[in-house]
Amino acid sequence: MTTHPIHPPNPAVAAAPDTVPVDPQQLRRATLASSVGSALEYYDFYIYGLATALIFGPLFFSPLGDAGALIASFATYGVGFAARPFGGLIFGYVGDRFGRKQVLLLTIGLMGTASFCIGLLPTHAQAGMLGAVLLVLLRIIQGLGAGAEQAGATTLISEVAPRRRRGFFAALPFVGIQVGTLLGAGTFALMGLAHPEVLTGWLWRVPFLASSILIAIAIYIRLKLKETPVFQELEKHKNVTRNPLGVLWRTSKKNVLIGMGLRMGENGNSTIYSTLLVGFMGAKGGIFEGDKFIGPVGLLIAAGFSAIMVVAFGALSDRVGRVKVYRYGALFQLLFAFPAFYLISLGNVTLVWIVMSAGIALGVQSMLGPQCALLPELFGSTHRFTGVAMSREISAVFAGGIAPFVGAVLLGVTHQSWTVLAGYSLVLAGISFAATFATPETVGRDLLLTGDA
Repeated sequence: MTTHPIHPPNPAVAAAPDTVPVDPQQLRRATLASSVGSALEYYDFYIYGLATALIFGPLFFSPLGDAGALIASFATYGVGFAARPFGGLIFGYVGDRFGRKQVLLLTIGLMGTASFCIGLLPTHAQAGMLGAVLLVLLRIIQGLGAGAEQAGATTLISEVAPRRRRGFFAALPFVGIQVGTLLGAGTFALMGLAHPEVLTGWLWRVPFLASSILIAIAIYIRLKLKETPVFQELEKHKNVTRNPLGVLWRTSKKNVLIGMGLRMGENGNSTIYSTLLVGFMGAKGGIFEGDKFIGPVGLLIAAGFSAIMVVAFGALSDRVGRVKVYRYGALFQLLFAFPAFYLISLGNVTLVWIVMSAGIALGVQSMLGPQCALLPELFGSTHRFTGVAMSREISAVFAGGIAPFVGAVLLGVTHQSWTVLAGYSLVLAGISFAATFATPETVGRDLLLTGDA
């Protein structure tokens, strides 16, 4: 389908009957399984990100001094993102070759085990640099699992959802992202009330060890899943490709680049608001120097609104088109960047929480909502998992992965200037805004088609 991106979606295509029957029970299970996995991934994402901004520096990198420890800590955060494309490549192949369900069991096990083990690590005071080395290793394992988790969730739910409401159903699992954020940020908000010696002594371990509860729930639910109707049809007609990466390379380079561009504003700004901004506000010389409460509470409030808005924007994309919703979301984030961080620089706590809520719940979710269905719709059925994984995870390195590290360096050079964050946010949103003009409208697309949009 090659509908021009500025046109509204074709009503006849959007209203076309589903090519495979929709199984209500499978749809419920797929939604729940994907949601719990998203919750675990983003619980891990936020507790690691917040621990990176607030705790890991002095615990694992204390000989480097305050600024050096923060930069080293953010570097370990980026290592996990660097591992994600490799996880996407490996598990994307498995998902397109052997089925979507298998991947979702493997990724949840890898992510959860790595997170649990982080809670058992020795600190620098206990074992020198051994703790830092093990932290990097576990972060790589965590990144490998996360590299296909969201690709698997979006592919799975898109392939079992009804065509006319695919944007709505594909966005539902991403409520799990907000649940994970609420759990992670809420945990750190409560921990911020503890005495600093208790927090750095043993309390920081609790959120990582507690991830075992989510792991057990997710594995139990995913064991009950059936394979998606689309993959069953591929197997039935012997259309499963032996080399999905080769097919992707030959036919889908343009759509992978489009997917990467779309992700820059969404993933990059999510990381700026959730991790870099928190470190910026609480760091030495920051607006709220030493405070470990204001940032996590702001994320908590933003996550509550985001749980509603991501589904609302996904449903809106069913009505007016994926590209239009995405484009206006990126434009909002672009125009909001400098006013947002200027208001944060004023040091008013209420304003900080309002800005964080607007940036995440409106800016980020207006892109993430339509993206949930858009990325799977961009690719043909034989290589869809690999295409979504590569689009998501290569962009995650350049958007979310290096943002905290680069941002921390730039903040250090500019003596904590808020304009660094504003400029960074604007550039990433601008890339996504430009990418929408090369994006085909995909709403209502038949996901049994083997060719790309």
